Amino acid sequence: MQKIIDLFYKFLEILLILLLAGMALMVFGNVVLRYGFNSGLTVSDEMSRYFFVWLTFIGAVVAFREHGHLGVETLVALFGRKGRIICMILSNLTIILCSAIFFWGTWVQLPINSSMVAPVTGLSMAWVYGVGFFTGAGCVLIALERIIRLVTGRVTEDEISAFAGENMTIEQMAERT
Repeated sequence: MQKIIDLFYKFLEILLILLLAGMALMVFGNVVLRYGFNSGLTVSDEMSRYFFVWLTFIGAVVAFREHGHLGVETLVALFGRKGRIICMILSNLTIILCSAIFFWGTWVQLPINSSMVAPVTGLSMAWVYGVGFFTGAGCVLIALERIIRLVTGRVTEDEISAFAGENMTIEQMAERT
């Protein structure tokens, strides 16, 4: 099962690379067309903005899985193991609450977004902002899995140390990926 999950995240990382490359190529190509040939592609402006939205929200899930988001490490570092685990549980509960609200907000906004279309491509705005479903659900699932591992005692010392912002060796970082 872990191999499938790792493959899924590898796919997401490749998707992020493609979105970033597509965005950069569209913007660069449009700059060349505008300044070199006094023309441009209106579709590239719109699609590069949409790629940026998807890049941001998919990247948020990948960064959350890799513990890449900011944390209040100075406070957590003051606690012992039990205090850190309590902070980790409270942190993940807060993330679940915020992500569930985000998911719900995307759901409530869906009828409005479905009725609107992009001015150039005619793409339904539900496709653009529907990424909120993925981000909200993805963060909830990751946080739930972490809470289950914390409550059942399957969390490693390396994860607790990383949560507290303690330095990890290169070998420990390689084991986490």
